[in-house]
Amino acid sequence: MTILILMSVFAGALTTVTGAGGGLLLLLVLSALWEPARALAVTAPALLLGNAHRAITLRKAADYDAAKAFALGAFPAGLLGGLLAGVIPGGVVHWLLVGLTLASLLRAVLNVRVHIPAAALLGSGAGIGLLTGATGGAGMLVSPLLLSRGLVRERYIATGACCGMVLHVSRICGYGAAGMFSHGVWLEAGVAAVALLGGNWLGLRLRPAAARIPAGWLEHGVLLTSVTIASVGALC
Repeated sequence: MTILILMSVFAGALTTVTGAGGGLLLLLVLSALWEPARALAVTAPALLLGNAHRAITLRKAADYDAAKAFALGAFPAGLLGGLLAGVIPGGVVHWLLVGLTLASLLRAVLNVRVHIPAAALLGSGAGIGLLTGATGGAGMLVSPLLLSRGLVRERYIATGACCGMVLHVSRICGYGAAGMFSHGVWLEAGVAAVALLGGNWLGLRLRPAAARIPAGWLEHGVLLTSVTIASVGALC
């Protein structure tokens, strides 16, 4: 329980400052301690609340056109993925993470401006929703997608929070239908949710200092670090 609280605080602070990475790190740690199904079920409600808090706090900065297009594909696919949790090979998520992250980092290095149209966001949302529901960690695929659209700073974080809410609601519905929630899981999810909100509060206090770093550096740096950890975990 102590590890759950500490990692949830860290996850909330990290995602609030950089827009990504916290949820994946929390899931990786819990998956190492528990069976994957329990880690998936505990993190889903907690991350939903954490994303909802960020989305409300930064609501004026969000790209709602992108979020709506993403949601249309992500919700039904995420529900299906939740019902199929554990079936899709983690290696599929691993290579998608690596490929999209490298493309996003290349775009940043070369200063390439690419606009992702709404139609592409809908299709990408469907794929990401399916993988996130089934494996939990594919939510990180949202980050390179939004970064490729050119979103940074508060706009990137707020839009990512909106997309994250859709993903977590859909997988909660799927996990519930699959019978993955018990009283103990709900208790642990509640503890994690409160700790995540504390981490969000801490992250908001740290954002002024993070704003001194050039735009995109933190987002891409954390994205690369998180994918590296996910890759090591998948290969192990």
